[in-house]
Amino acid sequence: MTDQDSTVPSETDPQTPDSVQAPSFQQAMEIAAMWLQQWDQEEISDEVIADRVGELVASRDGARGFFVISLAGDSALMDRLPEALVGKLRSCGEGVVDLTVRNLAMSAAMVVHHRKQSDELQAAGSERVNLRCTELLRQLEPNAVKARLERLLEAAAQNKGDDVSFLERWGYDKHQKEAITLAIHGVAEA
Repeated sequence: MTDQDSTVPSETDPQTPDSVQAPSFQQAMEIAAMWLQQWDQEEISDEVIADRVGELVASRDGARGFFVISLAGDSALMDRLPEALVGKLRSCGEGVVDLTVRNLAMSAAMVVHHRKQSDELQAAGSERVNLRCTELLRQLEPNAVKARLERLLEAAAQNKGDDVSFLERWGYDKHQKEAITLAIHGVAEA
């Protein structure tokens, strides 16, 4: 058993004590990869993966690690979005909405970047992340999603509001901001 295994309960472990530290970003990625592999191989159920993910996304680093692996990886979890997982992610609130919106923006911008570099393989990967974010956002709490997307849209389309610094930090150009705007509108299209 590794140190990371001892910080995350398994299906048969008793409740995790309050003194257990949240996993680091790196640990969260490793944990998420292991769980997604178990789910893909039908070693754990939709309900078990949902419970585990709920524990992992309780911390910001845990949520970041989970989304890096689940959105960009080869697991089918985010393509199928089991009802139990959607329910758990919905219950996690605005932190999950915020990270999903940021991943939507980043993936839309990266599609443009990769296409400029003539890297269709990477562009396709970013498109897959974007599609997964879009589908997840359509199933999360609608009012929280709408409010968060409106803040991002204000920054991308009008260069105003809280998200301007987020977009500037990544150095997104006019074309990338246009792609982000289109991705935001794409969430609303059902």
